[in-house]
Amino acid sequence: MTKADIVNEIAEKTGMSKPEVLNVVEAFMASVKNSLTNGENVYLRGFGSFIVKTRAQKTARNISKNTTIIVPEHKIPAFKPAKTFTISVKK
Repeated sequence: MTKADIVNEIAEKTGMSKPEVLNVVEAFMASVKNSLTNGENVYLRGFGSFIVKTRAQKTARNISKNTTIIVPEHKIPAFKPAKTFTISVKK
């Protein structure tokens, strides 16, 4: 399912116009991105959580040059589905 599919489905269910729904969906995504960029997690009860995870520093290998490099600690966005959401998908 693409963003366009989501916009079409929401527009059909709510009766809103597609441009209005597109603005709402894009505003939601921008809000989630801004929160994660600022290190704040986003919790949507019954759906899941968008969280910021910290990856620890690690040693990696460059096989072509046969050298080791250090990958510094960094943060990545992640999604953790709610328990009810996970159960409904398993059915």
